[in-house]
Amino acid sequence: MENSFAITTTFIAYLIMMMAIGVIAYQRTKNSTDYFLGGRSLGPWPAALSAGASDMSGWLLLGLPGYAYAAGIEAVWLAGGLLLGTWANWYINAKRLRTYSITTDALTLPEFLSRRFNDNSKLIQTISAFFILLFFLFYTSSGLVAGGKLFETVFGLDYTIAVIIGTLCVVSYTLFGGFLAVSWTDLVQGLLMAAALMIVPVAAMQGGFGQLSTDLSNINPELLTLWNDTKGEPLSAIAIISLVAWGLGYFGQPHILARFKASRSNKDLTTARRIAVIWTALSMVGALLVGLVGLVYVTNSPTIELADGERVFMLLVDAIFHPVIAGMLLAAILAAIMSTADSQLLVSSSALAEDFYKQIINKQASSEDVVRIGRFSVIGISIIALILAMNPESSVLDLVSYAWAGFGAAFGPAVVLSLYWSRMNRNGALAGIIIGGVTIVIWKQLTGGWFDVYEIVPGIILSTISIVVVSLMSGEPEEEVVRLHSKFEKQLQELD
Repeated sequence: MENSFAITTTFIAYLIMMMAIGVIAYQRTKNSTDYFLGGRSLGPWPAALSAGASDMSGWLLLGLPGYAYAAGIEAVWLAGGLLLGTWANWYINAKRLRTYSITTDALTLPEFLSRRFNDNSKLIQTISAFFILLFFLFYTSSGLVAGGKLFETVFGLDYTIAVIIGTLCVVSYTLFGGFLAVSWTDLVQGLLMAAALMIVPVAAMQGGFGQLSTDLSNINPELLTLWNDTKGEPLSAIAIISLVAWGLGYFGQPHILARFKASRSNKDLTTARRIAVIWTALSMVGALLVGLVGLVYVTNSPTIELADGERVFMLLVDAIFHPVIAGMLLAAILAAIMSTADSQLLVSSSALAEDFYKQIINKQASSEDVVRIGRFSVIGISIIALILAMNPESSVLDLVSYAWAGFGAAFGPAVVLSLYWSRMNRNGALAGIIIGGVTIVIWKQLTGGWFDVYEIVPGIILSTISIVVVSLMSGEPEEEVVRLHSKFEKQLQELD
């Protein structure tokens, strides 16, 4: 890709704008509530687009188009599962989690679960924080890999240098601005991502959808089938379940759930849900079209070779658009990477600062101390994720799938049941978190037969069973837990 002055200028202008937002947010960040939840002040648009942008990450412009490029319409199973999961998460979790986090005065997800079940031992909070740090290292590194591929392709940089530059971009404004910087930049980045995903395939498509279908059929008729793979073999039940099951991961993603807790009112969450679902639908359709249109474009251009399908978006942008427009569209990839990596760094730093430092090391820590430790944590976690991202052969989609499953299984069942089931107790919550997280780690190492199913499926099933069985076998919840749940139900009615 030509290292164009216009593209470089556009990138620099974009980064300056993001940094300016970070500086403004820094001036409004006074305490740990501001730094980790933005003072619970998000309106429906920033809440919705921040949740969506932090969810989709660089894989929306790299991983998903790359999958559609390789597999064709089969990718609809994955996109459909994610769209359904988006809606269900907002509908099932949003209002209840926001209300309960206010009732318990909890900033982080581990802190909420600990206070929800009156866990004086802090085991829930500590173990939850451990799994957050473990899986976010992989998730964050996936964003850094995506950033490396972007800077390597756009500027012709060495991959290692490209990853380092991308990491510095993300860390800079997350370090200072905290949650407000992350959420405000996510609003801009979410709009940019959706616009880019709609503009690029439409501009690259010649002859409309009818011609696209014909071209794909000429390349391989199986690209247009939902039920067969590209070799014409029927998709197995394991394959379909694994793709659709991605949607189950939403219920346990800490960086997405944080947007619910940060919303300024329960009523805003209804509007935010509609915005989020529409944004997700448009973005998914655009990402699938990028992959399919890109396959036709590459096939019809004998001089073009694409060894890595995850770079198809960048290839189309460079081939079709003027450098100034190309710079703006390629900035959408940087937006996608930054919008997720910054959220992951913030949640990870909150786990270290609130759930480890304040609870174990220094229980008397002031709010300012916690914010300072949180900022140091951003740097430390970034360095470890950077080391993991140094392999240029890493797949963005593979790294995301592991972390996504980890969070979905470790926290999804625990969060949903804690919001709805009054009989759930501390032991059940602890069992569900541990069994869910450990299942992901073990299942990932197994192959053959049903062991090939996406690990989130057995993880969620076993986590849910553990919560129910252990809760029923270990006695009624404590009186304090019962009173807290009654207070929550009353407050939910008042806030609605």
